[in-house]
Amino acid sequence: MPILKREPDIFPDDLLASDLATSQPWWAMYTLARQEKKLMRLLRETQIAFYCPVIQRRYRSPNGRLRTSYEPLFGNYVFVCGDESARFAAVSTGCVSRHLVIEQSAELVQDLRQIQKLISSESPLSPESRLAPGQRVRIRSGSFAGYEGVIVRRDKDIRLQVDVRFMEQGVSVSIEDCQADPI
Repeated sequence: MPILKREPDIFPDDLLASDLATSQPWWAMYTLARQEKKLMRLLRETQIAFYCPVIQRRYRSPNGRLRTSYEPLFGNYVFVCGDESARFAAVSTGCVSRHLVIEQSAELVQDLRQIQKLISSESPLSPESRLAPGQRVRIRSGSFAGYEGVIVRRDKDIRLQVDVRFMEQGVSVSIEDCQADPI
């Protein structure tokens, strides 16, 4: 699959500085797997305001070539700004798994402005997980929904450890950060 060029990650370009950002509600759209860019293209075509911070990631391919890709900072999330009709249009694209309204939209806009400034500084950024090793969590989605355990490691791989307490032994499985909620 070819690596695509960088695409706009915000529409309109001045969204976070405009009155629209503070006067309209914000929605967090949780997309289907790897559908963020498709959703952004569809929202841009229908003139719906959105922001999905995208960062540059450099890596070496198996044959040693240096590659650059552009990945969403928050996997599976696109933030949509607009009324109920904008929300409906976004959900109707077929790219959205679920959505939620953001109650503290002023705080979100402030945080997104800071993230946008960090990205524009072109400093190397890396996403940070909200799950820390040793934290007890409950899986809310996926094939392990309902399981409880402890986050044991986070070096490129987040693992959920499920223990048999009286034996002091257990097993761990790799999970996505977005699947777990702290208990």
